Amino acid sequence: MILNIAMDGPVGAGKSSIADAAARALGILHLDTGAMYRALGLTALERGIDLQDEAAVTTLMRAIDVTVAHDANGQRTLVDGRDVTGLIRTPEVSMAASAVGRYAGVRREMVALQQRLAATTPMLVDGRDICLRVLPDAPVKIYLTASAEARARRRYLEMVEKGDTTPFETVLVDVIARDKQDMNREVDPLRPTEDAVILDTTEMDFDQSVQAVLRIVKEKYHE
Repeated sequence: MILNIAMDGPVGAGKSSIADAAARALGILHLDTGAMYRALGLTALERGIDLQDEAAVTTLMRAIDVTVAHDANGQRTLVDGRDVTGLIRTPEVSMAASAVGRYAGVRREMVALQQRLAATTPMLVDGRDICLRVLPDAPVKIYLTASAEARARRRYLEMVEKGDTTPFETVLVDVIARDKQDMNREVDPLRPTEDAVILDTTEMDFDQSVQAVLRIVKEKYHE
């Protein structure tokens, strides 16, 4: 049986970094599906496409080739062969990703692609609809979360390290806005599935969070 682990959670919960470390410890790949939506959002911004125009965004999704590749440094995300990994972690692209991810046509295309990737390769897949849509039969499902303040603080510190001077209060407002958009969208709104283990990392540091994920995986596979 292929080892597939599904992980969902809100923005700033640390899914990408925690999932990457846990996947490495387990000896499997990590698929960051959020990066794929970010790649689409970035492309829409670059091409001047109205993010509120569902038809235009869906047409764009079908016209471009969003792919991923893995190397020693983890996942690289590409659009039509162009590596956009270093361009998709800004607040503007984050909000754009949430906007384009509302649309049913976009999500159908993305889910189909993600399912094909996970069908033949052991993976820890993280995103916002993994437990519900992408890997509904995954033997391990985790909903990774933390308080809005804790998530904003972590994101703020990451931005400071990169030289970004955005105030913490602005980052917090963006996190809360992103939560509202993700949790209230009509198509697959963000929420934990009934069979997911809820892991709140508000009081945990990075290493503790990774170890908690690994314990959940171990416990599930030894039931």
